[in-house]
Amino acid sequence: MARKYYDQLYKLLLIGDSAVGKTSLLLRFSDDLFTPVLGATIGIDFKIKTIEMGGQKVKLQIWDTAGQERFETITTSYYRGSDGILLVYDITNPTSFQNVEKWLRYIQQYADDQVEKVLVGNKCDLVDMRNVSKERGQEIAQHFGIRFIETSAKANLNVDKAFFDMAEILLKRSAQRKAAETVKIKKGRRKNTKSKCC
Repeated sequence: MARKYYDQLYKLLLIGDSAVGKTSLLLRFSDDLFTPVLGATIGIDFKIKTIEMGGQKVKLQIWDTAGQERFETITTSYYRGSDGILLVYDITNPTSFQNVEKWLRYIQQYADDQVEKVLVGNKCDLVDMRNVSKERGQEIAQHFGIRFIETSAKANLNVDKAFFDMAEILLKRSAQRKAAETVKIKKGRRKNTKSKCC
């Protein structure tokens, strides 16, 4: 039997408009690579990276989805069963930011109720080309009750932090569930400890 080289396995999804830098973020995180010109993702792609957090080996299975509408029927099927979703927009592209609410509706429609979400404003190195302020990103994230972070795959700013923050959220959730299950088991045992006597 094959040995398991991780303590936790989480499925993450990268979603957002086309050309916001989802693939660049994934490549920077998984392989520490940045390629200035990347073709559009066709359908879906994925990478696996194992990280260490809190003394545990955490295996992240990260799915990179195509942003074009013609692939939506394929990509939305991957929402179900995801533990965490990173919703990416481009700070230089106001349309990609306006579409954040559309992507959040997709999450509500297709993903599990307990899925964790992080809003990611990418390309924050392009200061002179910025069209979406950091405050606007923070406001919409606060409105929907999700975490927010700005990143740059090119300058390698906050890329690891975005994924590590998501892994930290999921680890805490797993620990809380485990603690709740332990309490239930203990309560169940107490109920069955009545001695049967004549």
